[in-house]
Formats: sequence, structure tokens, C-alpha cells
Amino acid sequence: MTTQELVAQIHKKQSFLCIGLDTDLEKIPAFLLEEEDPIFSFNKGIIDATHHLCVAYKPNIAFYEAYGVKGWSSLRKTIEYLNDNYPEIFTIADAKRGDIGNTSTRYAKAFFEDLNFDSITIAPYMGRDSVEPFLEFKNKHTILLALTSNNGAFDFQTKITDGQELYKEVLSVSTTYKGSENLMYVVGATKAEYLKEIRNIVPNSFLLVPGVGAQGGSLEDVCTYGITKDIGLLINSSRGIIYASNQKDYAEVAELKARELQVAMAKEILKLN
Repeated sequence: MTTQELVAQIHKKQSFLCIGLDTDLEKIPAFLLEEEDPIFSFNKGIIDATHHLCVAYKPNIAFYEAYGVKGWSSLRKTIEYLNDNYPEIFTIADAKRGDIGNTSTRYAKAFFEDLNFDSITIAPYMGRDSVEPFLEFKNKHTILLALTSNNGAFDFQTKITDGQELYKEVLSVSTTYKGSENLMYVVGATKAEYLKEIRNIVPNSFLLVPGVGAQGGSLEDVCTYGITKDIGLLINSSRGIIYASNQKDYAEVAELKARELQVAMAKEILKLN
């Protein structure tokens, strides 16, 4: 999917919602455990109930790898179901990979070619030659971890080196990478006050913003400092939507929670007009 196609979907749906499919067998409704593939059954229920309210889904790969071959099979079925039935949806492999040379190329092939995700999250610590192999794939997007929403983000990301915070150095240097037009960045909603300075460095790039909802981030604050003329935001919500109910009505309740965010997003889009 191209950036222009993503922007078109945002305006069509009046939404820049991304739903995280962090599917945990210990949290899904008990009745689904009787299914042949409980993870896929849960994901399918969420997707069918919410696809008209969001523009992206983001499976966290750890929640699938934890179950070995069965989990990987569930992931494959999930992404194939999305691509076959809802091709307008932007898909994010939240894999947080990062290695050099041929290793990065293999990671990219696994998620971009074999599983056919539109994008993947990448840890940029190893630098240019760990990121550029992902950027070689046409119409695929690489989402760098820039300023994350966890408490440990302050251990390194905001440390000042040569008069500048490390996360700003990551942003600045990454814009020089070959294929940088296909870069997006992770910026936590709990760090909304940093967004104004981030936009000074990457004024037009899409930002994937986790932390709205369960982690306490404010949608309005994120939009105040981070929204662009082309929106430029994908706001992720995981637990607040997919685990809003652990009963048989889980999909219906997920739809209600997704709609609440979509309505709020539509109001933010309207402010741009």
C-alpha cells in the first residue's frame, strides 16, 4: 500500500485508528478455546466487527511466536484473511526487528514477501545498514522506534549527546537513509508534548502512536501537536478495544470501543477543514 492510498482510506473512513491484535489465550473469551484455532477465531471476530472503523491492524508478533508453530500458523491465517477480505487495510507487523545486512534482508522477506505485510516495526540501534535493507522493498514501509511509550524510554532515548536528545538524532539521521520516503516512526502517546519538536524534524512522515487509552495517552493532545494536512498519524489501541469484553459479545463491544475512537478522530479531521 502506498502512502497516498493510506491517506485516501483515512479520509474515506474518517479514521486514523490502528487496532493492535495482541492476542493472548489467557485473555480471550473462554468459549473460543474450544475452537480449532482460538487465536485466529478471536482475530477474525475482531476484524469483522471493526474493519469499517479503522485503517490498520497491528499484530504484535511476540503474541504469536510465544505459541510456536501453532501461533505462527494463526498469524499467517490472520494476515491472509485481512489481505483477501479487506485489502484496503494497512497491515503492520509489530516485530521490532533489527540486525545488519543479509539478516535484515531475511527479516524483510519473511514479513514483506512471505506474509505480505505492508509494514514492519524496526529497532534502529544498529544504524543505517540494519534499516536500509527493509527500505529496498517497493511500497512497503519501515516504522522506526523513535520515542516509545514505556517508562524505560527515558533510560536512553532522551539522553543528550552533543547537545541533542538521542531520539532526535535517530530521527535526523534516518532521513538520510536510502529509501527514507518509506519511513514511519513510533512515538508514544504518553510523550505527546514531544511531538512539536518531532514534527520539526519529520514534518510529513506518518507516526504510529501507541498508548492512547489503556496507557493514559490523550488523542486530543497527540492531534494538537502531531497531526498534519495529510493526517500523518496512526493511533493504535489494543487492550482498550480487543479486551473490552471477555464474553460472547466481545466483538460487538470491541466495535463500540472502536467507534468511540473513530468518532473522536472524525472530529479532529474536521478541525483541519
